[in-house]
Amino acid sequence: MNDIDLRQAIIQRVASKSDEELTDVIESSIGADERTLPGLGVLFEMVWQKSTEAARKKMVTALQNSLDTIKPATHS
Repeated sequence: MNDIDLRQAIIQRVASKSDEELTDVIESSIGADERTLPGLGVLFEMVWQKSTEAARKKMVTALQNSLDTIKPATHS
């Protein structure tokens, strides 16, 4: 049996998919069973590694904005 790590298995699973198919993979994984989280993480890692510093800052800002909407209010 060939040993293949999870990252490579995920990449192989999506490597030949069309834009529409990739969109479907992402959208069907969001909010699904937690077993899909590693796949989303690998896809995010790929995007992050190929992104410019400006694009990375935009992603971090978008993430921070999303987190701000779910953070519990601090008590004074």
